[in-house]
Amino acid sequence: MERAGAYGFSAAMSGAFLLSCLLFAAVNRRQRGPYMDEAFHVPQAQAYCRGRFLQWDPMITTLPGLYLVSVGAVKPAAWLLGWPGSAVCSVGMLRFVNLLFSAGNLYLLYLLLSKIHQRNKAVSGFQRILSTLTLAMFPTLYFFTFLYYTDPGSVFFTLFAYLMCLYGNHKTSALLGFCGFLFRQTNIVWTVFCAGNVVAEKLNEAWKTELHKKKDEKICSRKGSFSDLIRILQFLIQYLISSKNLVTLIALTWPYIVLVMVFFGFVFINGGIVVGDRSSHEACLHFPQLFYFLSFTVFFSFPHLLTPTKMRRFLLSLRKHPVQYSLVAVISLFLIWKFTYVHKYLLADNRHYTFYVWRKIFQRHELVKYVLVPVYIFAGWSFADTLKSKSIFWILMYFVCLLAVTVPQKLLEFRYFILPFLIYRLNIPFPSVYRQLLELAFYIVVNAITFNLFLNKTFQWPNSDETQRFMW
Repeated sequence: MERAGAYGFSAAMSGAFLLSCLLFAAVNRRQRGPYMDEAFHVPQAQAYCRGRFLQWDPMITTLPGLYLVSVGAVKPAAWLLGWPGSAVCSVGMLRFVNLLFSAGNLYLLYLLLSKIHQRNKAVSGFQRILSTLTLAMFPTLYFFTFLYYTDPGSVFFTLFAYLMCLYGNHKTSALLGFCGFLFRQTNIVWTVFCAGNVVAEKLNEAWKTELHKKKDEKICSRKGSFSDLIRILQFLIQYLISSKNLVTLIALTWPYIVLVMVFFGFVFINGGIVVGDRSSHEACLHFPQLFYFLSFTVFFSFPHLLTPTKMRRFLLSLRKHPVQYSLVAVISLFLIWKFTYVHKYLLADNRHYTFYVWRKIFQRHELVKYVLVPVYIFAGWSFADTLKSKSIFWILMYFVCLLAVTVPQKLLEFRYFILPFLIYRLNIPFPSVYRQLLELAFYIVVNAITFNLFLNKTFQWPNSDETQRFMW
């Protein structure tokens, strides 16, 4: 990092942390006690603080990574600083752990952007800092910086594992992936993603060698055609059935393979992926979750995905390939018809954005979910088009992981989209400064609205005296 860039990043990080501290103080003044899922997380962490590691709330569905890290950070700090017993593992102190995770996430995002785009010499230090601040302010993640939820820590360890993978430190990456798994079990998918990065790199090298041998330049020039896809799939099968190639890949990815084996052992012993209460977290084939994610991504990346140029190119592609798009539309309609699920939480809890999205859009009429198919197709095309700078093997690997992390979820919950969105956003080409500023301004506005609603627009349910707050 050059000196000017280092100073600029330090100033940006300090300013962002100061802003977060001010918001943190406001949240803790207005909401002193545990709220929503904190009602489960906070008492569990406090039990660990008292040394009761065998005590477990059966309503908690994730592993104890958050509580272990919290106790490991708070208890030594309390001892060194001489804090009174009442302050140790209080609600505010436990929330502060996520504030530290948030600062770590900002730093990791900068390092990841620098590593992924290191060959792009046209990208200035200012653009990297601007993109880092934008992603650190990503509304769905940023909001949970100020509550005692698993999201900031889950993102921290997953991004850290991804960074170590990109630097070739695969043992460290797998260890960090295990930490991420302890925060949220579905993070095992991003361990597979890290292994997939290694496999995709080897496949891409072999594919380039294959093209060079055949001197078939047309394959590159017609990237994305159906015949090219068939050739790539044939190459993929031939490569993977070779015992020599498999041994090479296993030797490169064995730390991740060990972790995946540990995961399957856990699932076998536990009788499922969810710990604690499973009644509200049943896995299913909820294919429309992919459509919701694509729409979510277009909404939060509209300066890059929802542009006049992209719309014109999409219409041109639609005109050139009507049969393919018609087939995609028919498949999408079928998946929506047969695989749409509505979780009871989505219909009953009016404290979340998803409640209003579902009520104001999807519940207006039975046909609305089908009418939105053209929107989903454009979102999918624009999403894939933005990733075309990546190798075809990286794209296939990412989409497999995206399906694995979204489709089994019955509940429409925007928090589940945080990691796939961040990994997508990290890997798209750097946009212009104007588009980055527009994206950052949009995130700031969304955050300001959300925090204003949470802090100032409280309400009560008819059957409860507890103050309710609007949140993600």
